[in-house]
Amino acid sequence: MEQGEAASSPAAEVKAGGEEEDDFGYRLFPDRNKKPQSFLVRSLFTFHNRCQLMLRMTLETNPYAQLLLEAMKQSGCTVFNDRHFSCENCDGCVSGGFDSATSQIVLCQNNIRHQSHMNRVVTHELIHAFDHCRAHVDWFKNVKHLACSEIRAANLSGDCTLMNEIARFKFGLKGHHQTCVRDRAIRSILAVRKVSKETAEKAVDEVFDACFNDLEPFGRIPHSKADAKRAYRDFQNRDRYNANL
Repeated sequence: MEQGEAASSPAAEVKAGGEEEDDFGYRLFPDRNKKPQSFLVRSLFTFHNRCQLMLRMTLETNPYAQLLLEAMKQSGCTVFNDRHFSCENCDGCVSGGFDSATSQIVLCQNNIRHQSHMNRVVTHELIHAFDHCRAHVDWFKNVKHLACSEIRAANLSGDCTLMNEIARFKFGLKGHHQTCVRDRAIRSILAVRKVSKETAEKAVDEVFDACFNDLEPFGRIPHSKADAKRAYRDFQNRDRYNANL
C-alpha cells in the first residue's frame, strides 16, 4: 500500500461479543462499495480528470511502470488501463492500494496532487499486482506474504530514494535505505490490518532479507529514473536474448 497506500475488502463486520473483525483496509477506500458513477458524471469532477491524465502520463512515459507492465504481460497478466485502474476518493492517509479481490489498482484522486507522486504510487501498486500475478500470495490470511510484498514495493518503487527521504526530513547514511524500507512496510501493514505493531514488525523482520533481495523484475534497486531506464533496457534485451536461444 502506498502511504498518504493498501490492499483492500468489504466493510468490517462485528463478531458476537462486540469484537470487530478485520476489514483488510477497505475502510480507507469508501468508493469501493459505492455504485459506479457514469462516465459523464465522473468527467465533471476535476479530481477524476486530473487523476486520469496523470495516470496516462505515467503509463506512457515512466520507465518503472513500463517495465512492470511488460513483465506482467510476459507473465500472462496483461494490464488494461480501463479495467485495472480506478481513480477514487479515499481516506486522507492513503494514496493508493491494490485490491486483490478485483485485481484493480485504486488511485486516490483526492490525495495524489502531482505527477511524481502518481508515478510512485502506480509503481508501488504495480509491484503488488506483479507479485499477485507471479505468486500465490495470501493477502488476507498470511501477514508474512503481505509483509514481503510491502518490502518489495517500498524497496523497488522509489519510495525510499534519497530525495524522497530528504523531502520527509529524514536523513541517514549507512543502512538508511533498508531502514526506510522496513519502516514503510510496517506502516503499510498497520494501515490495512488490525494487528499489533509487534506482530507487523515480527512479520517484516522474518522475511526482510529474502524479500529485500528479491529484485524482480528490475534486476536491481532502481534508485533513480535513470536507473529504471537502464533496468527497462536490460529487461528488454534479456527478453530478446532468451528469444534467440
